[in-house]
Amino acid sequence: MTHRFLARITVAFALLFTVLAVQDARAELEIDITRGVAEPMPIAVTDFFGEGKGEKSFGANIAGVIAADLERSGLFRPADKKAFIQDAASLNVLPRFGDWRIINVQALVQGRVEMTVDGRLRVEFRLWDVLAEKQMVGLAYFTIPSNWRSVAHIISDAIYKRITGEDGYFDTRIVYIAESGPKTKRVKRLAIMDQDGERHQYLTAGSDLVLTPRFSPTLQEITYLSYYKGVPRVYIFNIDSGRHEILGEFPGMTFAPRFSPDGKSVIFSMSKDGNSEVYIMDLATRSVRQLTKHSAIDTSPSMSPDGGQVVFNSDRSGSQQLYVADRFGNDVKRISFQKGKYATPVWSPRGDLIAFTRIHEGEFYIGVMRPDGSGERLLTKGFLVEAPTWSPNGRVLMFFRQEPSDQLGRGGKTRIFSIDITGHNEREVITPEDASDPAWSPLIHSN
Repeated sequence: MTHRFLARITVAFALLFTVLAVQDARAELEIDITRGVAEPMPIAVTDFFGEGKGEKSFGANIAGVIAADLERSGLFRPADKKAFIQDAASLNVLPRFGDWRIINVQALVQGRVEMTVDGRLRVEFRLWDVLAEKQMVGLAYFTIPSNWRSVAHIISDAIYKRITGEDGYFDTRIVYIAESGPKTKRVKRLAIMDQDGERHQYLTAGSDLVLTPRFSPTLQEITYLSYYKGVPRVYIFNIDSGRHEILGEFPGMTFAPRFSPDGKSVIFSMSKDGNSEVYIMDLATRSVRQLTKHSAIDTSPSMSPDGGQVVFNSDRSGSQQLYVADRFGNDVKRISFQKGKYATPVWSPRGDLIAFTRIHEGEFYIGVMRPDGSGERLLTKGFLVEAPTWSPNGRVLMFFRQEPSDQLGRGGKTRIFSIDITGHNEREVITPEDASDPAWSPLIHSN
């Protein structure tokens, strides 16, 4: 199973893409995603043209994934296919822009799918500015047929980047904790899926409790906490080999692991002699360095994208708050000062924000603040909302939400949601069963 998963990633990395002739169409059509709320752009995504029955099926499926990706971002409003005037065959020659303006479409996505003689799938697409009647981008990809879904996500990323000016986040995966069974005997397994919930796989059998999975920047490894034989330890799971390896033999409990931005180290918490501190291990040498030294509980560390700073939570001020230190654990500064407790901080890949969980008067909140503590904004709240994780472009967060149970123990469902950093466009990510502790991968394929 893990080998099949790696094969999909490897093919995604190895995709050959060819830039087609592109006309110069600078900024006639764009979405300003720096504003608080952007009106969704009307866009038409047509079925990609194909000659044979199989090619037509691929073309319809690829177009469906692209439309769903763009709609889910909240920035695009795909037009109803029933309103299309021009068909895919004639569109394959050239768009009749007047036909698309009639149905109030501003951007048009069309493409072509064909099987090559060596059994590969060639997928070509073009993005058109309907109002300016210009092509904005055109690309072609070659891949194995089973990898068509990855190609669709890559095309979505290319469209998103061309219109917004920022990298997309569709060709990514989510690792999370799949939960099943009664509340008194909960089974928790590592699971992985595409960011839209598709291509779901379980990575562990559920015999041991697992928590807090996190991706390596290389995409090849996942670090997580496991209660193997009842003992909590940090492990590293290699997706290629399927091998689980303990991070190290330590005298106390280890937990809350995260990879460093370069993937060469793991930062984590360790509790021994009744005290929890933050440590970092070099994965090549297995040398361990202690970062925090305080009698309080220091945990949940996350490094800045440049590796120069660490954010963590600590109760050294009397309540659980957020602190930032340099990479050696020096120059510690408190950055959270509002009412309540703060937890699970995680640095944005852009470096501009820190996401967190805040608990106040029985309510949980997901929020963001700048690294100096200014500009705090609460994005969503609930009975239990926790564990934010960033999309690789730093524009969207995922987290999990748990509903309260009734007096008979019914309800209490735990689900994963996404929300953009403006606090809008909150959406559930559908999973086969209850889900918690999501972690977003880096972008698999860079355009």
